[in-house]
Amino acid sequence: MRELAMLTATEALARIAAGSLRAEEWRAACLDRIHVAEPTIRAFAAHDPNAVRAAPLGTGLLGGVPVGVKDVIDTQELPSQYGSEIWTGHRPRADAACVALVKSAGGYVMGKTVTTEFATRRPGPTANPHHTGHTPGGSSSGSAAGVAAGFFPVAFGTQTAGSIIRPAAYCGVVGFKPTYGTIPRIGMKMMSESLDTIGALARSVADAALLVAATGGGDLGNPDIAPGSAPRIGVCPGPKGAVGDDATYALLAQTAAALSREGAIVSDVPLPAVFDDLEHWHPVMMNGESALSMAWELAHHAPAISDGLRERLHWGAAQGIEKLRAAQLGIDGLRRAFDDLMGRYDFILTPSAPGEAPAGLEWTGDPMFNAAWTALHVPCVTVPVGRGPLGLPLGMQIVGKRGSDRATLAWAAYVAGRA
Repeated sequence: MRELAMLTATEALARIAAGSLRAEEWRAACLDRIHVAEPTIRAFAAHDPNAVRAAPLGTGLLGGVPVGVKDVIDTQELPSQYGSEIWTGHRPRADAACVALVKSAGGYVMGKTVTTEFATRRPGPTANPHHTGHTPGGSSSGSAAGVAAGFFPVAFGTQTAGSIIRPAAYCGVVGFKPTYGTIPRIGMKMMSESLDTIGALARSVADAALLVAATGGGDLGNPDIAPGSAPRIGVCPGPKGAVGDDATYALLAQTAAALSREGAIVSDVPLPAVFDDLEHWHPVMMNGESALSMAWELAHHAPAISDGLRERLHWGAAQGIEKLRAAQLGIDGLRRAFDDLMGRYDFILTPSAPGEAPAGLEWTGDPMFNAAWTALHVPCVTVPVGRGPLGLPLGMQIVGKRGSDRATLAWAAYVAGRA
């Protein structure tokens, strides 16, 4: 049963179409895997096995596919608590748009996955399936861990800084943050209007493309079909302030060398100095907009907000509207500058995280290798390509040009198959 639970969505759908697997059998295998491993992994904020068994197995692009839904995204049949005691037991009247689209495409909700508090600060109880003494990353903690553990093949995550890419890398799965606005955010607990992006965590690049295509991404093609020509790759050690460990930089060099041997045109691309302001503008935008989004919680439930988050919200509010607007305008200008830069490359290859998943569950790791790309609204994919000194997964991040999601996914599959 564990073997069935670990199928990719595309593999399972192919078997179902061929008649060698029944969707009910696949669902039972995933539920059995959850029964065995969830007490240790603790990926779910809400999960009802009986409701899952009763869920209709529809037809369509996601016909019979179980999906994990991060608990900042509303579901009608399960509580949506946003990782906060303020919202304990909250039952939305309607599904978020992306969840409704999953159901329209024939998929069903396996459960709500653990998020950090409002997808920002205080971690939940989820453990990394590769080593339960280490974090799975955040804020899409339960989605990443659940995919890695065999609970569901695909799940929604959200990213404001690094909350899809980093946990995917730590858990050894694929993470896809599409171009900003690709998946509709209606029904999501919003924090940063200019940054929050819904994306996918999955067992393969093709699976990530499948979920996003079904929920707003349009035709993303088949990433497993090799591109017709060798790529032009810019190798970037990271945005200003990003510092990885030796194993991470060794893996970056090894991956670039392997792609070069395959015929890729590889060159170094340190970000020009004009992008240095991202290091300062991103936190102003993220925390300033979050302070506005959480006006009700701050006014009525401030003591129930963790000290760390409350401090960041107060800091963001203290920057003032003029500084927030300056950051928004400044980053918008950098997006156009990055579009111009990407005219020279098919994609940028850069680390997904500073290293392996940190030990302990009190901290979900640093998004230093992710926040700049999120602010630039570009598509990013992390693929697992190696292991660190402790034997935990490491990932490499493929960054594309705004709107080039289909091509970026294809290049991510290219890297995964050759690194």
